[in-house]
Amino acid sequence: MDMHSTDQRLRRILADVLGLSAEQVARFTPATGLFGHLPELDSMAVAGLLTEIEDRLSVTIDDDEVDGELLDSYGALLRFVEAKRGTA
Repeated sequence: MDMHSTDQRLRRILADVLGLSAEQVARFTPATGLFGHLPELDSMAVAGLLTEIEDRLSVTIDDDEVDGELLDSYGALLRFVEAKRGTA
């Protein structure tokens, strides 16, 4: 898997879990804020999002890895997932 496919798959997960349009997710930049910026991504949605990332991208996310910075921006989340998948 290359970084491009991780990026595209992560965008699809965000769209599916949060009910966002593909167009909205396609406009995400590394600086796009997530938690606290997207009303769809509330504390209840975080667990579902992380579960889908684990399931669809075959990674394990430990509880101690989840902090405010992880969901601060799209870029932070993408870097984290790429590192977990070994594609960073």
